[in-house]
Amino acid sequence: MKANHQMGEANTVTEHVKFLRDTSPYINTHRGKTFVLAFSGEAVGHENFANIILDIALLHSLGIKLVLVHGAKSQLNDRLKISGFNERSNKQTDITDSTAMSYLKDAVGNVRINIEAMLSIGAVNSPMHGSRIQVVGGNFITAKPIGIKDGVDFQYAGEVRRVHEAVIQKHLNDDAIVLLSPIGYSPTGEIFNLNYEDVAAQAAVALNAEKLIMFCQNEGIFDHRGGLLKTLSLSEALNRLNQTDKDSEQQRLLKACYQACESNISRGHIISYTSNGALLEELFTRDGRGTLILKNSNEIIRQATIDDIGGLLELIAPQEEKGALVKRSRELLELEISKFSIIEHTEGTIICCCALYPLDDRVSAEIACVVTHPEFMNQGHAGRLLGSIENKASKMAISQLFVLTVQASHWFMEKGFIGSSLEELPIKRQSLYNFQRNSKVFCKKL
Repeated sequence: MKANHQMGEANTVTEHVKFLRDTSPYINTHRGKTFVLAFSGEAVGHENFANIILDIALLHSLGIKLVLVHGAKSQLNDRLKISGFNERSNKQTDITDSTAMSYLKDAVGNVRINIEAMLSIGAVNSPMHGSRIQVVGGNFITAKPIGIKDGVDFQYAGEVRRVHEAVIQKHLNDDAIVLLSPIGYSPTGEIFNLNYEDVAAQAAVALNAEKLIMFCQNEGIFDHRGGLLKTLSLSEALNRLNQTDKDSEQQRLLKACYQACESNISRGHIISYTSNGALLEELFTRDGRGTLILKNSNEIIRQATIDDIGGLLELIAPQEEKGALVKRSRELLELEISKFSIIEHTEGTIICCCALYPLDDRVSAEIACVVTHPEFMNQGHAGRLLGSIENKASKMAISQLFVLTVQASHWFMEKGFIGSSLEELPIKRQSLYNFQRNSKVFCKKL
């Protein structure tokens, strides 16, 4: 029994260690970046919101600059209903008259104070012990009235005119969390009711944020069969916005992400406020937990740099252990890094690599170290990268490529390589041939 208990503890420790190692690249990537997080009044009132606050505190402790944008529509509607204003039509709910504005001030103030209180928890027995988070808010949004549309006066319903990004940035640099409410102020001192999704999108653009993260009741955006869409390009997002049901929560959040990404935001996220840990899973795992909207949705093919050494070593190590590749030390990889090209996943992971070594005759080159991440096998990545390498070789006036392989003969044959012999290799490369490995030689004319 003791042995089994110790084994269980060892497995738990191993899981914790693996988790920390897996998340560390994301922690390093996110540190110092600005994220805008937006949640509706319904999200604030949900029982899981306390867990979201804990995750927000964790992000802050990891050096991420946070701007929080909250809604208060459900709280406003509750107050109006209690006061006998529950028979308003959909068009009327978009109008903010003086009566609704008085209740809105109460609702916004209540939501804001509750969020600030939750971010102030620091009891010894609390997960936020020692966090000491400073929350800052103010008149950071200048607004203008919507005015009259189709003969309807929207009164105190407004639109964002300007986000005072310099003031917000100063507070972020001072290590504070900035909290924005769905209200704005005019230069004449009027107060306007704003759409919190629009506040979030425009704040993200003005601050040149790394991410805009929108919370919704569902896991994200679903296709017509009910399946979760893990990623959407801008064109795919626009197609969905042109579909029906434009007033649904998913469509409103998708519109905010689309508008932000269409400007200068590289990533928008839509995740659930009902799922415990969804925020952390979305940010610190490759697969995420919700829907990711990408400004640039394609994987990037580029030349490797010295910063890619760690990722390359992690990618090729399993193949070296299997004997499929010759072992390369970190020092050797650093010397040869300019020979490598990679495919980088949208979340920063190296999913494929390939090296091109020009030979002494200056018309030949060797292809080496073609490796694909196990989770991305059979998706055509290696073939695309090889095609890119061949184009690069052609521009270098290289007319033939050689490859030496022990386990990938058929794959290279499918890519147009023909079985060759050791004698056809340039003399200097022949002298380096490892007879113990007994690699097969293939050649391809360009």
